[in-house]
Amino acid sequence: MDIKTLSFAASTPPLALIAAAKLAGISPSINSSLPPDSAPTLHFSNGSKLRGAFVLLRYIGRTSTLPNFYGQNAFETSQIDELLEYAPVLSSGPAFENGCKYIDEYLEKRTFLVGYSLSIADIAIWAGLAGAGKRWESLRKSKKYQNLARWYNSIVTEHGTSLNEVTTTYVGKKGLGEPSATKTKDQAVITDKVRNVNGDASDNIKGGGKPLAEIDLPDAEVGKVRLRFAPEPSGYLHIGHSKAALLNKYFAERYQGQVIIRFDDTNPAKESNEFVDNLVKDIDTLGIKYETITYTSDYFPELMELAEKLISQGKAYVDDTPREQMQKERMDGIESKCRNHSVEENLKLWKEMIAGSERGLQCCVRGKLDMQDPNKSLRDPVYYRCNPMPHHRIGSKYKVYPTYDFACPFVDSKEGITHALRSSEYHDRNAQYYRIQEDMGVKKVLIYEFSRLNMVYTLLSKRKLLWFVQNGRVDSWDDPRFPTVQGIVRRGLKIEALIQFIVEQGASKNLNLMEWDKLWTINKKIIDPVCPRHTAVIADRRVLLTLTDGPEESFVRIIPRHKKYEAAGSKATTYTKRIWLDYADAESISAGEEVTLMDWGNAIVKEVEKDQDGNVTGLSGVLHLEGSVKTTKLKLTWLPELDELVSLTLMEFDYLITKKKLEEGEDFVDVLNPCTKKETLAYGDANMRNLQRGEVLQLERKGYFRCDVPFIRPSKPIVLFAIPDGRQQASLK
Repeated sequence: MDIKTLSFAASTPPLALIAAAKLAGISPSINSSLPPDSAPTLHFSNGSKLRGAFVLLRYIGRTSTLPNFYGQNAFETSQIDELLEYAPVLSSGPAFENGCKYIDEYLEKRTFLVGYSLSIADIAIWAGLAGAGKRWESLRKSKKYQNLARWYNSIVTEHGTSLNEVTTTYVGKKGLGEPSATKTKDQAVITDKVRNVNGDASDNIKGGGKPLAEIDLPDAEVGKVRLRFAPEPSGYLHIGHSKAALLNKYFAERYQGQVIIRFDDTNPAKESNEFVDNLVKDIDTLGIKYETITYTSDYFPELMELAEKLISQGKAYVDDTPREQMQKERMDGIESKCRNHSVEENLKLWKEMIAGSERGLQCCVRGKLDMQDPNKSLRDPVYYRCNPMPHHRIGSKYKVYPTYDFACPFVDSKEGITHALRSSEYHDRNAQYYRIQEDMGVKKVLIYEFSRLNMVYTLLSKRKLLWFVQNGRVDSWDDPRFPTVQGIVRRGLKIEALIQFIVEQGASKNLNLMEWDKLWTINKKIIDPVCPRHTAVIADRRVLLTLTDGPEESFVRIIPRHKKYEAAGSKATTYTKRIWLDYADAESISAGEEVTLMDWGNAIVKEVEKDQDGNVTGLSGVLHLEGSVKTTKLKLTWLPELDELVSLTLMEFDYLITKKKLEEGEDFVDVLNPCTKKETLAYGDANMRNLQRGEVLQLERKGYFRCDVPFIRPSKPIVLFAIPDGRQQASLK
């Protein structure tokens, strides 16, 4: 029994229901012609009906495949019901702010309204706020209800594509019930802090593109858009590819279309199954929902037939000109000596290429286009090359392989792609793409351009990244110094931060050079409200502070791992007479100074012991717990003198090159960073034995970290990767 139609009155569209259906992947036809005050109705394929906004919302929650969309147990389901009953308060003008205040207080220690994932309660409250239009936008920007704004921004960041479609369609400037024919400024953005989408390394942005919600695909029809994301399996997915993947995802969702994944596996010398498997893993990590996976190699037989057909028609020829000479002739507009060979001679050499003979290995197939065209990509591009290497999927079946320039126009058309998204660096090859489709006699596919994403101090060429792997400059493709999706996630980046970062760039066609600081700042805003706090002391030259009136017997208190986020859990803190301090803290303390010991209270340091070189070797003092933390300059982290402390290795990373942007022709080997990794030994509180691989935490006063190697045994340290927090990255030298 499938949902067929959703009917409602145009003056009161059920935002929560429409949004929940979108998120659940349900796409009923919409009928907004019901009389005013009519209850929303779902019509099913068997003729059955259900009525009532929250009845229908609960139905979506119960039948959705989204995890815990209607709670994971009876208690959570009841909590959701309670909030659904409260949600209408937000539709009542006089009670709106009281409702905001109540939900704001409710969210003080919560990321989601119920449990630890999105539910229909979140959608109902979102709809109440979004439906208020400018009234809520004004409150959101006023910072009056910070918990509510934080929650709202998080929901919109994560699900902005679907939610913004709903508000753009059904919410006018003054709120629900007054839909606007044009998009308002507020509706056009996808996240709370979307700047000009052409934003680069500077905050002062001039010109540029539009936010995604304002950008249309030319000639796109809802329900008929079919896109493809087509990586070459010659490396792992990196941050530049992510932009292309997420733009395909966005437009497919916006136009209720499809995305397919196609592996452009036309070069057996570079490709492998390892890369295929990891690209699929990375695509899943980005949350790309695709219809199917295909391979260009699936079409090799048809491509070979097409190449032979073009040779027979005189639209292609076989050329044995040496590669360097051919490149020079193309640049100079000089026709090849082979260009006017007979069809018979060309077909004879084509057979030699197919056989992989010594003569065939000297040849390639070129399209006969226009050697005088000012656009050099049209000067007889190469269609096929001879290559005896086995292919990672089909072995040694073929000795000839199509180029990307030849295969892509055909396969795009064959697979019914309506719009081919490609970065603007290939702009000059668009004319070649269309000309090849014309010569092939296949249906034209529209090209939609976007700007390539470039990052400072970063190489995105897979050939150059492979060099770092092969030469041992990094440990693997998922090395935290690499710009690959696996690398930056391993370093501690949350995927929702990457998605928000990409969304803010929009589909601008202007080239951007982006700062990493902006991405890590977004990431910090996501992890800081929820990640647990722990304590570490640097092992080197650590100093003991003896509290002469401290506890003779150690005692334990259970305190929160995050004072403002209850779901982070609790930790056991042990209080002892002797405690460890970082050397840097110890040497900054003067005799007689009062300091604050975090999570304990104040203490007065009476004596500072030093060796003959002036290095601090020990401290002694007394507790002064009645002292005010407001009067102390130093707030110190500390650890008890216990055998249960865990060993840590803190890893910091730097850029792989020392120059923001390489100039044309500049060799990256000349600007390699000699020091890209730094290890610091430390001790951590005993609670860190429970850290899981991938867990993000804050070491108080030291920064954010991701656990890469958890506790295994006392002799093996826990390995934590430092996560940049958006401030200017310091050199490790």
